[in-house]
Amino acid sequence: MKTERLNIKKFAPQDWQALKAIVNDFTRSEYAIYDMPFPTEDKEIKALANVYSQAELFYAVWLGDVMIGYVCFHELGGSYDIGYVFRSDYHGKGYAYEACTYLMAHLAKTRNVKEFTAGTALKNTPSCKMLGKLGFALVGTEMLAFRKDENGNDIAFEGGNFKKEV
Repeated sequence: MKTERLNIKKFAPQDWQALKAIVNDFTRSEYAIYDMPFPTEDKEIKALANVYSQAELFYAVWLGDVMIGYVCFHELGGSYDIGYVFRSDYHGKGYAYEACTYLMAHLAKTRNVKEFTAGTALKNTPSCKMLGKLGFALVGTEMLAFRKDENGNDIAFEGGNFKKEV
């Protein structure tokens, strides 16, 4: 699949090194504490790339010969939950918006999707702004914790639940 600037492909097992670059970059982000931890060892990242390549709704986003991010969807009771991770050196250039817009339109057409959902930490301002730009509205919040601090205590945060009807 092609957009104006991007190639969007199914994940392939050999994409593991590009995935590793994305994971390493995300792990250094101030927002990483608001998400599930990614694996860090090569063997684990290879296994993750293999899982992504077998999943039906995981898409690698390429700019030329560089994988700059990925977009994924999970079907949840008729709605499709979107997730995305893009390398920080490609933030603010509209690539994530371009890829997400294209893929949501593609799924709406090919799978007759009527509703998309998303979740992110309310402190993750860039992701909240992106969801707003994509037409999502905040419909609720919940307290979440995916990680622990150095003392073993949950790192709790307020997560936003977003929805977009097609």
